[in-house]
Amino acid sequence: MILAKVTGNVVSTVKISGYESRKVLIVQPVNPDGKSIGKSFLAIDAVQAGAGDTILVVEEGGSARLILDEPDTFTVKAIIAGIVDEIHYDSNF
Repeated sequence: MILAKVTGNVVSTVKISGYESRKVLIVQPVNPDGKSIGKSFLAIDAVQAGAGDTILVVEEGGSARLILDEPDTFTVKAIIAGIVDEIHYDSNF
């Protein structure tokens, strides 16, 4: 799982099969302090996330398809699997 922040959404009038009626968001990986790390990428929203939300992203196709309950229908690279309420961690760990 990847900790990330939603930075925007993608609007598309034409989508391949499987992506119709699905919201696609731009997500930016972050560290637990909220600092951006790595490159942003696109993810299908499965939890009604919105701009500014801190989220958990699954970036593995098989798990993503299972979350969508469509294990064999289309290719998925990343899916938003949860919205983070709080982060508690030991910075000395």
